[in-house]
Parts: sequence; structure tokens; C-alpha cells
Amino acid sequence: MSQTSVDRASTLPTLPGDDIRQIMWGFSDRFDLQMAAQNARAVARGPVARLVAEGARNSHEWTEAKASLLAAFDEAGITSLFMDPEHGGFIEGPKNFALALAAFELAWVDAGAATCSLAGHLALSPIEERGTADQRAVYMSRCAAPQPGEEREPWRGAFCLTEPLPFVGVDTGVLSGKASVARWEEGQEPVLKIDKRGRFITNMGFANFVTAAVNSADERIRGSFMVILEQGDEGTFDRGTPTRKLVHQLSSTRDPAFNLECPAGRIIGGYTIEDGVIVPNYSHAEIIAAVFSRTRVTVGVMTAAKLLSAVEPIIRYQRGRFRGSETAKPGTPRHDLGLQMKEDVRHRLIDVWATGEAAASLGFAAARLFDVFTPIEQRKTEIFAEQGISGARAQLRALRKVEAQAIQLLQASKAADEQESAQLEQLRADPMVQFVLHDALANVMCPACKLWNTGHGATMMREAVSLMGGYGITEDCPGFLGQKWMDAQLEATYEGPEAVQRRQLGLTMTNKVFRAQLQQWVIELKETATHHPSTGAEIVSAAIGLWSWTLDFLLSNKCAEGKKLYQRQGVSFAVADALCWLLAARQLVVDVVGLEQNGSANPAIADDLPGYVSFLSDLCTVQAATAAGQLARICTELLYGYQLVEQTEEPSWVADFARLRQQLDVSTSGAKIAKDRAARALTAVMIPEALDYPA
Repeated sequence: MSQTSVDRASTLPTLPGDDIRQIMWGFSDRFDLQMAAQNARAVARGPVARLVAEGARNSHEWTEAKASLLAAFDEAGITSLFMDPEHGGFIEGPKNFALALAAFELAWVDAGAATCSLAGHLALSPIEERGTADQRAVYMSRCAAPQPGEEREPWRGAFCLTEPLPFVGVDTGVLSGKASVARWEEGQEPVLKIDKRGRFITNMGFANFVTAAVNSADERIRGSFMVILEQGDEGTFDRGTPTRKLVHQLSSTRDPAFNLECPAGRIIGGYTIEDGVIVPNYSHAEIIAAVFSRTRVTVGVMTAAKLLSAVEPIIRYQRGRFRGSETAKPGTPRHDLGLQMKEDVRHRLIDVWATGEAAASLGFAAARLFDVFTPIEQRKTEIFAEQGISGARAQLRALRKVEAQAIQLLQASKAADEQESAQLEQLRADPMVQFVLHDALANVMCPACKLWNTGHGATMMREAVSLMGGYGITEDCPGFLGQKWMDAQLEATYEGPEAVQRRQLGLTMTNKVFRAQLQQWVIELKETATHHPSTGAEIVSAAIGLWSWTLDFLLSNKCAEGKKLYQRQGVSFAVADALCWLLAARQLVVDVVGLEQNGSANPAIADDLPGYVSFLSDLCTVQAATAAGQLARICTELLYGYQLVEQTEEPSWVADFARLRQQLDVSTSGAKIAKDRAARALTAVMIPEALDYPA
């Protein structure tokens, strides 16, 4: 039974600062990342905040004032964040986490500014992920901010994928952009003719080049690919008209049209010639799969930033709601606490805060995962090349042979004997085993982060706005909460709307290696519940048990129509939603336990650490209980909802489901008491006199 009901204080000296966040999110030992975050914050709460406060969001056009942000990004090192040191950057190795931190800081104030910055990185991502060495060297160097003494303007890029088809952005596999051979002289490189129209393309107001997805319209070119188009190419480089967005107005979005000639060497990833046919080394689908598997995480982090940024303005509004009236004299509860005298507003803010914490934990964990995964993935590619294994099917067959070893490693007992330990060390050192382990996890974490953070996050941003009363939907609302709520709606559709993420999860969350990882997490959560009972770990453990049992049932049973239950999107999509709740709740538990274990090493927070851990543990419990409620509802609807009313005998599965459901219900004991504690802590937490950016 949960022990969250133990009588203890949930104190919170101040809002969590950098020392707390660096430990929770895993970069307390990375000075380069800390400086990147600080630099991005200075831009966000300076130039960006001033532009928003001055009404720059009221225009669809890319104005001179908005363009000043590009220079600010350059000076702060944000532009070069994506590049390796050899190309003008300053962070060695994968940069998923660094980009997520910069996006978080910018989106704390305005998501349009974050998108403006990230869109340049997105334009380079196809080149980074699948480009040739020459392509990477040329375009990374051109896009890097100029070094002291250099007199040049950095290039800016745009990612041109979606097209002016009905319901733009829903299906990135449908292309109307066409490529044909313009000229192909003997002994010379072919020259391509590219005809591409874009829709909702960010950075088009100032981009020097685009990375565009096109399909072959010529028998001398095979399939689809992505190609680099430059402003100086022969033909038409039309930026198009501004998109009349209601959101993200600090980014430039247009509907461009291109009719250009460019050398075939601009095909991203290169090409070969087979029987007089140009064969791109990568299809456009292969490239965007590699790109979106990482960049979707960053969008999820942006919505998390909005939620956490709302906490301080809401507390200030609640406390000051009645000040200045005749009935609110200084020293009285009405003056000092304002609306925080009422339980409802405190509880609702706790829900917003807990969601923000879980979303940030999930997003940053996914970003860290991809930093680890990237070199492993590169090594896998090298091994397949050495072994002559090419083609998706051949690679899949090779990887399936490794799955059993990956599962063996996950299920290994800590009490392994000497021979087993040597075997396990061999498996840990095997790059293919490590690839299978990380690939299975990454394929779930990325869409889960994007789906839950932006989808549920947008819903909770609406709750945050409502807590400001009518003030929340005014232009001068502190913290720009109304604009952030609207921005969140767009983020839920960026890089694939909810259905795209659910569809991917439906395929990846049944992976045997991921299921084994999930069971390992259950073991770890049970151990956490023993040593850290106030974190809600027991709730998450019980919830994963119910989810896993339900998934097995749905995979093996049919509906009345004779179709396997799991094959229905109404089933697999709902199961995906339930999993996202669990992943977010679990990651928050992991981060708070990490804070408790590692925080004492930082003398700046050592004295106040128990208070922070106590409060954040209560948020863990609140979020875990909410996740359990969502999971129980989904599982019950799916299991009973497909049963026929006229069934006379009780199905055999009912007792097993009831037992697991009861375990989950009992595990939530004390969750409301934890919420009460956290809500009381809101009334005493110290906040600054004013926001550190203008209203």
C-alpha cells in the first residue's frame, strides 16, 4: 500500500532554480550546456520579450524588428548550437539535449521565437543526418555565426516538406513537388529541374536555401529524395505570401514556390547511376524519419516550458487578486493570500505544475536518450556497411537475431555468477545489442513525448489561462499566457499531428525489447517505492502492470466483427495515450529521486533540498494518481466496451482485470493528501516582486 499519507511537511522555499533543474534534468556537470541555456535565456527574456510586449505578434509580416532576433541568436551562440566545432560550433558530439535546452528557454517567453531559431536547425537536419561529408562541411560552415573578425552574413535555411494539398501537413508521404533532368551532357554531372510549391514553411521570409522534398517526374530519376535549393540558382525562388497565422508570429511562415535548376550533387546523401538512371541514396521518407525521430522531442519540450512558465504569474495573480480593495487590509488573509485562500485554485495550479514537471522530465529524458543513441546508430550503420548488409528488410532480419540478447541483458539478475557476469559484460560491449536496446526505447519515447507534451499540454495551458480569470485572454496578461495557449495548439500539429504519433506508437510499443524494458522499469519502481515511498512510484508500477496485461489481452482477442481488437485504431490509439501518461509520470519520479540522491553534493541547495524534494515528490504522486485514473478509464472502456450485452457467462478475464485494477486503486492511497500538502506549499513559496521579463 502506498505510504504517501505519512504526515510530513511539503515546504517550498522558492520556485526551483537552475541548481535544482540542472540536477533533475541531467546537466549539472556540463558547463557548456549551462552556458547555452543561460545565453538563450538572456535572448528570450530580453529582445524576445520586448518584441512581444511591444505588439510584434500582431503582424504576419517578417518585419525589421523581428529580423533583429537573428542577430541576437547569432551573438548568443544559438545559431551555432547545431554545428560541430570544426564547422563553427562549440559543443562536441550530439546536440539534441542542447537544442532542447535552448528551445525550452526561448519558448518560456515565446514559442514563435523558439521556432524561428529551431527552423534553421531543422533545415540543416537532413544534411546532418543523411548528407554527404562535403554537403555537411559546406552548409554547416555557411550557416554558422561569423567568428570575430569575419565579415560575412551567415546563411539561413528552411525545411520545405509540406505542400499546398488538402489538409496540409497530415500526410508527409504525399508529394506534388517534381524533379526531372534538365540537362545531362556526357561526362558531366546531371542538372536537375525542380518544381516545388511549399505550404506553411518556416523561415521563408529570409532563407538563403531550402532543403526540399520532391518526387521523380522523369524515368531517368528513381523515386523521391530531398534536395538543396539555393536562392542564386537559375529560375524562380519565390518566397510566396505570408501565412496568416494566429500563432507563432515571431517566426516567418510563407507559402513559397520554386522552379529552379541545380546540380544533381545537391541531392541530399548523394546518388549513384544505374543503367542511365539517377538513384538517390536516400528517399525523402528515409531522411524525414531520421530527422523527425529527434526534432519532435524539441517541440514537446517547448510546450513543457509554457506550462512551467505559467506557475509564477498565476501565483502572483492569485495572491494579489483583492489587494487595493476596501476589504483587503494588509496583514489579513484576503490581502496576503487572495484567491489562494480557496482550495480549488490551489489544486488546479498543482495540476498545471505537475503536468509541466512531467512534460519537461519526459522531454529532456528523450533528448538525452538521442544524444546517447546517435553514435550507437552511426556505429550500427558502419557495421552493416562492413558486412555488406543493405536494404531495410535485410537489416531488419539481422537485428531480429540480436533481440534475444538484448532482452537477456535487460532481464539479467544483479546476483549473476562470475560466468554470467562475463557474458553480460560482453553483451553490454556489443554495439548491435546496444543499438537494439536504444532503438526500441527511442522509437517509443519520441512519439510519446510529442503526443503527450503537446496534446495534453495544450489542454493544461487552457487551464492555466482560466486560472487568470478574464486577465488570461488579454494581450498584456503577465507571462503572455493567452498567446502561449494559442501557440500550443500549433505545436500539437508540428511534425505530425496526434494521429501520426499514435500510429507510430501503435507499431513500436509492442516491440519485445521495449516490453522487456518496461518490465525492468516495474522492478526498479518497486524498489524506488520501498526507499522513496512518497514519490508515487508504487502507483506507476501498478499502472504499468495493468497496462501490460491489457495490451496482451487486446493483442490476442477479437471483437464481435472477428477482427483483432488491437488492429482497430480506436483501440491501439487509446492504448498509446495510456502509455504516454505512464512514461511521463515514471520519468518525473526518476528525476526527483535523482535530485534527492545527488542534490546534497551542491552546497548552494543542501539546506533547502529536503523542502524541494518533499514538494516535488508530492507533485510526482499527484501526477502518478492522475495517470492511473486515465489508464484505468481507458483500459476499462476497451475491455468492457467491446463485450456484447447479451453475454450470459462472465468472461474468464474479468477476475484477473479486477485484481489488477484493485491493486492500482489501492496504490493511490494518500494521493489527495499529497495534493493538499503541495497546495498548502503554494501559499508560502517566495516569488520575485515581478517577472524578469516585461509584460
